[in-house]
Amino acid sequence: MTEAAQYLLVVYMAERTDETPLAPTRVAEAVGRSPAATTEMLQRLDERGLVVHEPYEGARLTDDGKAVAADIHERFVTLSTFFREVLDLEEPEAEAMQLAGTVSTLVTERLASVLLGDIEAPASLDGLAADSD
Repeated sequence: MTEAAQYLLVVYMAERTDETPLAPTRVAEAVGRSPAATTEMLQRLDERGLVVHEPYEGARLTDDGKAVAADIHERFVTLSTFFREVLDLEEPEAEAMQLAGTVSTLVTERLASVLLGDIEAPASLDGLAADSD
């Protein structure tokens, strides 16, 4: 669900700022796809009951889409934080956007535990953080 996850995440984040329906061109820009490919994906997500896609108007999430996107968003936030705080990447959100739909909940829960200090990071990660200073 990698590619679909990116679309759901973009619409979810836009809805959190009351920007609905989200115009297909805005979605296309955010995911780096053509408007035609974006429209096609939004139509597929509409068929799956995850978004309501209104041609020339935009897309908004259904209740099912919101539930799926909220889970993806949680992973996105955890990955972004990990990439920024531990790996010191230049574009943590862009990297997180690419991976949020592919990483399991277990992995993001473990990353969150490391970030919150609930469990110790493996020594190899400690070395990465020290090298970036």
